[in-house]
Amino acid sequence: MTRAQLEHVIRAAGTIANVDDVVVIGSQAVLGEFPDAPAELRVSNEADVFPREHVERSELIDSTIGEGSPFQRAFGYFAHGVDETTAILPQGWRDRLILVSGENTRFVRGWCLEIHDLAIAKYAAGREKDRAFTKALARHSMVKREVLEQRLADTLVDAQFRGIVSKRIQADFL
Repeated sequence: MTRAQLEHVIRAAGTIANVDDVVVIGSQAVLGEFPDAPAELRVSNEADVFPREHVERSELIDSTIGEGSPFQRAFGYFAHGVDETTAILPQGWRDRLILVSGENTRFVRGWCLEIHDLAIAKYAAGREKDRAFTKALARHSMVKREVLEQRLADTLVDAQFRGIVSKRIQADFL
């Protein structure tokens, strides 16, 4: 996905849900802070989004411009309507969202996760594709280990899981 494609998804999601603010929490949130992110971080053709208010309208987004929709068939990418519980995020993440808005979004405000918050969500998910994503973030010096450790400390998870996530972070910086 490119930044222009993400802006298209934000615009379409805002229009469909009849909202001015859409939150992007999946991997393509990287395009908020890094519009020209390395290609290996932009392999997904979906953006995980939800209306900042009226989260219940996520289902409408999913059914209208989601996977298998005419939107996806026409453009090759799609929105996955989710909610904020889809990802494990550090406390305070809402205060660090990165704004994407302008003519390309028709001034619908897209709020993308800050890169360290996004990384914590990916470390917590721990799937193979998430691990590849976090390794690429570290390799391209897009995240700082100290910030990741602090965000992990601010994430409401049990001690055992925190240890697992901490080891994943450490492994990316060896």
